[in-house]
Amino acid sequence: MKLGAQGLRGLLLSGMALMPMAAQAAGNEAADEEAASPIIVTGVGLNAAPAVPAYSSREIDREALTSSVSGRIEDVLANVAGFQQFRRSDSRYTNPSAQGATLRALGGNAAARTQVLLDGVPMADPMFGSVPWNAITPERLGSVRVTRGGGSGAFGSGAVAGTIELNSAGRDTLGLISAEALANDRGETSLSGAVAPKLGAGFAEVSGRWDRGDGFWTTPESQRVGASVKSRYDSWSVSARGVAPIANNVELQARAMVFDDHRVLRFAGATSHSSGEDFSLRLVGRGPWQFDALAYVQDRGFSNVTISATTFRPSLDQRRTPATGLGAKIEIRPPVGPDHLLRIGGDWRSAKGDLNEIAYNASTGAVTAYRWAGGRNDDLGFYAEDDWKLGPLTLTGGVRADRWSVNAGYFRQAGPTGAVTINNTFDPRSDWAVTGRGGALLKVAPGLELRGSAYTGLRQPTINELYRSFTLVASGVSTVTNANPALGNEMMEGYEAGVDFTPVPALKLSATAFYNRVAHAIANVTTAQTPTTITRVRQNVDAIRARGFEFAAALDLGKVSLDGSLALTDAVVRASGAQIGLNGMRPAQTPKIAASATVTWKPRDGWQGAVVLRHFGSQYEDDLQAYLMPSATTIGAFVQAPLGHGVSFILRGENLADVTVITRNQAGSMDIGAPRTVWAGFRFGLK
Repeated sequence: MKLGAQGLRGLLLSGMALMPMAAQAAGNEAADEEAASPIIVTGVGLNAAPAVPAYSSREIDREALTSSVSGRIEDVLANVAGFQQFRRSDSRYTNPSAQGATLRALGGNAAARTQVLLDGVPMADPMFGSVPWNAITPERLGSVRVTRGGGSGAFGSGAVAGTIELNSAGRDTLGLISAEALANDRGETSLSGAVAPKLGAGFAEVSGRWDRGDGFWTTPESQRVGASVKSRYDSWSVSARGVAPIANNVELQARAMVFDDHRVLRFAGATSHSSGEDFSLRLVGRGPWQFDALAYVQDRGFSNVTISATTFRPSLDQRRTPATGLGAKIEIRPPVGPDHLLRIGGDWRSAKGDLNEIAYNASTGAVTAYRWAGGRNDDLGFYAEDDWKLGPLTLTGGVRADRWSVNAGYFRQAGPTGAVTINNTFDPRSDWAVTGRGGALLKVAPGLELRGSAYTGLRQPTINELYRSFTLVASGVSTVTNANPALGNEMMEGYEAGVDFTPVPALKLSATAFYNRVAHAIANVTTAQTPTTITRVRQNVDAIRARGFEFAAALDLGKVSLDGSLALTDAVVRASGAQIGLNGMRPAQTPKIAASATVTWKPRDGWQGAVVLRHFGSQYEDDLQAYLMPSATTIGAFVQAPLGHGVSFILRGENLADVTVITRNQAGSMDIGAPRTVWAGFRFGLK
C-alpha cells in the first residue's frame, strides 16, 4: 500500500502525541533506578564526523545567531562570505519563490544549489527549490555549520554548492521562557517568544514569531508612479518541538512548524503569499551501534499576483501552487574500532507540485488563458562514508548512489472559453547517478593543520524549472522565461586545499583555494531580443566554472573580538553551440568579491555591542551582462544592555550609512534594498 502525505502526517502526529508519555515514563524509570546512570537527552543528532574539518566549513555559534543586525537568519549566514541568495534583499522584501541559496558564486537562478537542513530535514520548497527563511528564526537555533563544496552523505543530492546545517537549540540553551519585542523607526514590529519546560526526562518547546510592517520604497523615487507602494509584509511562524528518551541511549525527537507569509512588492495589488506545515520525527541512538532515523512531510503553498508595469493592472494570477514533500533517512554507525567512524545509510525524497494560474490582458482585464502544470521528482539514495584516524592524519572517503526520477510532468492551457488549446504530458525519466567525495586532514604541528578534498555532487531540476514559464513586464519591455521539461541534472566536480593556523589560542586563521565546476548548469538563457521583448529559456549550459580563494580570521581578546571572512571568486559560464554567446560570461547574480567583518565588545557580563561591515561586489542581473548592479558596502550594529531580572534592552541598526543597494535591474527597472533602519526593544529570559 502506498503511503501518501496524509498517511505519513498521521503517523508523525501520532508519534508526537506519544512523546509526553514516553518522557514521563522514562523519568519515572530513572527515578526508580537510583543506581543507574542519569538519562541525558540532547535534542540533536549524532556527533559530527571527525573528518568534517577536512572540508571547507564554518561554524556559527549561538551568540552570533542572537546578535544579528536584522534578526534574520539569512543575515546571520551572510557572515560567511560567499553565501548569497538570488536577490540581495532579505526575506521581507523579495518574492518568496526567489529565495534560493548558494555558495562560491555558483548562482544564476532562484533555486538553491546549497542543501539547507533543519535538524536533518531538507527545507527547500518542493516546487521552487527556494528556502522559507521567514519561517526559520535564529533565536530558535543553537548552532549552524556551513560546508562548502559538493556533498555525498545523507540527503547529499542537491548539495552541489554546499550544505547549511541548522541545529535547534536545546532546553538548557533556551531556558524556560524567552521573549523579544522590537519596533523600528518606520513603525514595523517583530515579536517572538518561546516556552521550553522539562517533561520528565525530556523537554518540550513551543515558540512563535510575528513580523509585520508597512515597509519602505523598493522602487527608486525617479521610477515611482501612482500605483507604486511600499513593500509591506506580514509573516508569522509557530514551532513545537519535543525530545524524550524511549530507551537507554535512545531518544525520540519530534518537530512541527507552521508558517504564513504575505507580501506586497512594488505595485498595489502585487501580492505574494506563501505558507507551510512541516512535521518530522527523528530517532537517535547513541549506543555501540549508533543510528539516526527520521521521516518528514511538508505541505507548502504559494500564490502570487503580477501587476503590469505599463498598465498597472493584473497580468497574471498564480492563484494556487500546492506542493508536497515527503522524505525519510536512516544512518547506521557500526562499532568498527576507535580509529574508524563508518557511516552507512539511505534516504528517500519525493517532491510534488502543481500550478494553477490565470493570465489576463493587462489593458482590458480580460482573461487570455488558464494554465495548469506540475509533476513529481523522486530520489532514492544510498551512501557509505568512512573516517580513518592515523595519528596526526585523518582520511575520509565516501560514495553515494542515487536513483533519480522525473515523473508525471504535464502542461495544459485553455483559452478564455475553457477550450483546451495545449495538453502536453511528458515521458518519465530515471537513471542512476554515482557521486563521491574524499579528503585528508593533517595536523602538521600544534595549531597548524593542512586539509584537502575532492568531491562530486548532483542536483535535479526543480518542478518549477521543468514546467513553469513566466513573464515580467518592466519599462515597456516584456521578459518571457520559458520552462524546459527536458532539463537534465546538474553535476558538480570540485577540489580544494586549505590551511588552518592557530598561532595562539586567541587567533585563528584559515585560507582555502578551490576549483568547482557544475556541468549542465541550469540557467535562464536569452534566445531572442527585440526592443519590446526579451525571450529566455531555461537550459543546461555546458558548465559554470568557479575558482577562487576564501579567507577567515577570528581574534578573541576577551572583551573585544573580531570575526571576518573574504571570498574572491572568478566564475564564468562555459557554453557552446547556440549558447556560444554566453561563453566566458560571468553567471547572472554572482559577484567577484564578498566580505564580512564583525567587531564585538563585551565590557561586562550580559553587555554586548557589535558592528558589522559587509561588502558585496558588483553583479549582473542577466546572462548577457547587459544590466549591472553596482557594488555596495553596508554597516550594521547591535547593542544589548541588561536591565535586571532577566530583561535586556536591545538596539539594532541596519544599513546605518543609508547606502543605496540595487537588488534588481530588469531592463533599467530597478528595486533597491532596505534603507537605514533602527530597531529598539526588549529581550527577556528566564532559566
